[in-house]
Amino acid sequence: MSTSSAPVEIGRVALTVNDLGRVADFYRALLGFETLSADGEVVVLGAGGKPLLELRGDRAARVRSRREAGLFHTAFLLPSREDLGAWLRHMADKRLPVSGASDHLVSEAIYLDDPEGNGIEVYSDRPRESWTTENGQIKMATEHLDIDSLFAAARAPWTGAPDGTVVGHVHLQVGNVPEAEAFYHDTLGFDIKAHYPGASFMSSGGYHHHLGANVWQSRGAGQRSYPSTGLADLELLADAPSYDALVGQTGTPTPTDPWGTQLTITRKAA
Repeated sequence: MSTSSAPVEIGRVALTVNDLGRVADFYRALLGFETLSADGEVVVLGAGGKPLLELRGDRAARVRSRREAGLFHTAFLLPSREDLGAWLRHMADKRLPVSGASDHLVSEAIYLDDPEGNGIEVYSDRPRESWTTENGQIKMATEHLDIDSLFAAARAPWTGAPDGTVVGHVHLQVGNVPEAEAFYHDTLGFDIKAHYPGASFMSSGGYHHHLGANVWQSRGAGQRSYPSTGLADLELLADAPSYDALVGQTGTPTPTDPWGTQLTITRKAA
């Protein structure tokens, strides 16, 4: 289920990596992303002509600590449960390792890391009409994923990321949750949809979440130090009224969050 109906959604995620060729090859093999452009030390990957991941090679960049602010994971949303089942069969056939699998009630998700430790989630949403609310917030949980049922959902072999694949959400590591909410909710206008211990989930337009901000590994983290590997830029795609509001509120189309994570606000194509 695409999030494109939301006034603001995630566009592409840019990562700085030490070994550009190795990481690019990994995402091509993992998700079947196509190369949309490759110019020197920058490779843009995507699906159906849509850019989803920008890899910026920098062999001299400091290796980011997992306890710093920055990226927790990039979550790639597949169009259907059948697609997720086909991808999971592909993973099993290729013996590619995963680090976790969860049923979140609103979605089903598989977790893993890329070769440089950048977190990845691959997921599909349950129908929006099946989502429930509790105390005014969308009900989400972390429960056992029925892997056998997901395998059975596959209707065709995996042939690469299908058209309609998007970055459904991004989870960020932050120093503290209230400060993250002050920026992403109070300043940028994302709605707070749910809380977990040590985490806030925020969205635009009624989606379960476009952004997560957690302190599970990064409590108390300070300003990020560049150049380093990891998240280099997070694009927010905004419709015309939202673009004007966001740029007006922040004073720039390229604001940074309280920990120095770069955002780029882009106006959606008409």
